[in-house]
Amino acid sequence: QVQLVESGGGSVQAGGSLRLSCAVFGDTYSIYSMGWFRQAPGKEREGVAAMYTGTCTTCYADSVKGRFTISQDNAKNRLYLQMDSLKPEDTAMYYCATGAFVATWFRWDEYNYWGQGTQVTVSS
Repeated sequence: QVQLVESGGGSVQAGGSLRLSCAVFGDTYSIYSMGWFRQAPGKEREGVAAMYTGTCTTCYADSVKGRFTISQDNAKNRLYLQMDSLKPEDTAMYYCATGAFVATWFRWDEYNYWGQGTQVTVSS
């Protein structure tokens, strides 16, 4: 079993930055692919960024390319999402997700484990 705990969300004005962190506990040897998803009220869950999937080593949604950066600290068993130049449309609940191997990075149903989410709110 793997447990994920996100942190780092909050409220920020447009143009600001936040860094989300995902702590990974448990059978970490069983996971390989890692990603971040978000879901805004009334909208479907969407992929934001991912690492080590069948699609690419590092993947980003077009809407966040050049603004967000996904990274990993293996020694600390943590996944990060650095979010810069935030926009109001980035407002959502952000989730960390992992899986043994994800073929298509933005397919949320391919990830086995999910965190509880951390809220990001960007005001204009």
